[in-house]
Amino acid sequence: MKILITTMGLDIGGAETHITELCKELSRRGHEVIVVSNGGVYEAEIAAAGIKHIKAPLNRRSLVTMLRSLFILDKVIALEKPDVVHAHARIPAFLCGLLQKLRRFPFVTTAHWVFDTGGILRAATNWGDKTVAVSEDIKKYLTDNYGIPEEDIFVTINGIDTERFSPANTGEAIRREFGIAPETPLAVHVSRLDADRALAARKLIEGAPLLDSLVPGVQVLIAGDGVLGPELREMADRANKALGRSCIIMAGARTDISEIVAAGDVFVGVSRAALEAMSAAKPVILAGNEGYMGIFTEEKTRDALATNFCCRACPETETETLCRDTADALLLSAEERRVLGTAGRRLIEHSYSVARMTDDTLRSYSAAVGPRRVVLSGYFGFGNAGDEAILQSVYGTVRRTMPESEITILSKRPRETARQFGCRSVGRLNPFAVLPALKKCDLLISGGGSLLQDVTSTRSLLYYYWICMLAKRLGKRFMLFSNGIGPVNKPENRRRVAQVAQAADVVTLRDPSSLEDLRQMGVTREDITVTADPVFLMEPDTQERGWEILRRAGVKGPFVAVSLRPWQGSSALREKMARICDGIVSKTGRQAVFFPMMPQQDVQEARLTAALMTSPAVILPTELTVQELMAALGLADCALCMRLHALIFAACMSVPAVGISYDPKLDAYLRLLGLPSAGTPKDLDSQLCLEMVQQVLAERGVYAASLEVKGQRLREKARENEEIFKKLTELI
Repeated sequence: MKILITTMGLDIGGAETHITELCKELSRRGHEVIVVSNGGVYEAEIAAAGIKHIKAPLNRRSLVTMLRSLFILDKVIALEKPDVVHAHARIPAFLCGLLQKLRRFPFVTTAHWVFDTGGILRAATNWGDKTVAVSEDIKKYLTDNYGIPEEDIFVTINGIDTERFSPANTGEAIRREFGIAPETPLAVHVSRLDADRALAARKLIEGAPLLDSLVPGVQVLIAGDGVLGPELREMADRANKALGRSCIIMAGARTDISEIVAAGDVFVGVSRAALEAMSAAKPVILAGNEGYMGIFTEEKTRDALATNFCCRACPETETETLCRDTADALLLSAEERRVLGTAGRRLIEHSYSVARMTDDTLRSYSAAVGPRRVVLSGYFGFGNAGDEAILQSVYGTVRRTMPESEITILSKRPRETARQFGCRSVGRLNPFAVLPALKKCDLLISGGGSLLQDVTSTRSLLYYYWICMLAKRLGKRFMLFSNGIGPVNKPENRRRVAQVAQAADVVTLRDPSSLEDLRQMGVTREDITVTADPVFLMEPDTQERGWEILRRAGVKGPFVAVSLRPWQGSSALREKMARICDGIVSKTGRQAVFFPMMPQQDVQEARLTAALMTSPAVILPTELTVQELMAALGLADCALCMRLHALIFAACMSVPAVGISYDPKLDAYLRLLGLPSAGTPKDLDSQLCLEMVQQVLAERGVYAASLEVKGQRLREKARENEEIFKKLTELI
């Protein structure tokens, strides 16, 4: 997405650090971020992350400056056309709220604090379409004071960069800079020194004589600046003069907060700065303008979490209590301080990651933008069990990853598909339905299956080629989802397939041979992932249901599942298959049971083959669901497969199989699964094939155990499709 973030400024402060970390993580994930603010010390940090900053006086409330900021924001929004605008603080939110009425963009705000709700301030406050609250009590404040529905509020945390704020930092450079000896007890405070943030700093300065009496030689380092900065510096000078030494050190505004925190033995403060100190494994005393909690221990976690470590509704911060607790913390042994620090670090790693904060914020963006629209394209609606299984698996992936998304399936039988999945479906060859669906969508998923091949026909390949390239031309993202590539024989078709693979935002393939085919076509991109067919994630129906289906069809005992498909020279192939099936009955004592994967075609082939047999055969009914078909096939002793997804169904159920390799894609999976091939339909030897079936039956336990392991590995690979798809959805 293109995200416009507006805030008052980028100087020292908890909200400002929150915004900086959020912007960097959004940018790292591939989003385009633009920041509009009055600027400040963090400008350089976001610029180093490749984030554009535009200056506007959003930190001032005068009418003239607000009009100027309004003009700048309007110009930026008109030019950049962001997918979402995210405002932090009242002035930016008020101005963006005015512009939303004109520009009609999705609008999100973040509440970092509780504000005065009286008079004109209440009327001037705009919380956007969706609101992010940095703690549960701020969420309650929003619902109680502004009537914002709970479903429109997304609670997050102040995400901390745990690598930046790490126990590995020593702070030695800071101690050298300010002349603090390594053995000197040092308490550190960081905040924006404004009226609503500086109480703890004031109390530390006021209590300097008491603190010095409790911990002789102690020093206090205060980092930050603000409206009260000059007053507090004067207080510090008087305190130092009275003590006759430099006890209170005023460091001013700093960006090296990680080193400032690392230099101290104890941290005093609240909110984000306290969390950063905990991440650095420092003991923390929670003290601020809104209350006092004292030395943080694991027992106080629940109360601290509820107020985002701001101590709201806690007792007031008193000078003597604060100084005595600070002294107690400084006088702890190194091991006692280490235990406190380790517990704090563990909490940050578990509950306060930048990744979680970003995930929460992205959820608010998605909700503000509205449901994302996804189009699924494949060989859907033809009744092919394999492709219908693919559709169910891909549909499930989208639903789990994007539960609020609107899905449209391109299908040969859109009414049946819509009824089955409870979503929109349009005729795959209806341009008056397909084009609008692609225009409105955010993402196209093409696959899985062997869509990009010209063995069936060039016309089939052109269809999928044009669907993908049309989506690209319309500016939509598209993914080749666990595709099987090829065979592609014609040079012009090979160029088309390479073009699609290069243009896709994400490509996953179901087997290594497909990647090899793309490489031979000249596809050079390095981000293609070989996963596995999504059908490996399908869950079968129960064994009881499988046996019920088999008994009703006439299966009376052990059987071998047979999957056939039409083929050129089918009459000769039927005779061979009839001899093989008769041999299965006479040599192994098992029934031959035909499993039609594509109803009309495969049933016809099974009937013609059964008519040539001397033994009775069973043909399963065609109205079975994919899950029922898998359950029934899972009860076979062995499978003889001419359809790829019959082979995959068998593998899912750990049923050993022999393949008849009508296509390289079936060969590829036989190799992956360690199963034998009886050759191609053209050169099939009936006797040799029967012997292979007998050999597999004789070693069934070994094959089944191997398939259990390999099937689990392929299921894990298939799950990678979902993880990769999830990352793609973060970009739309």
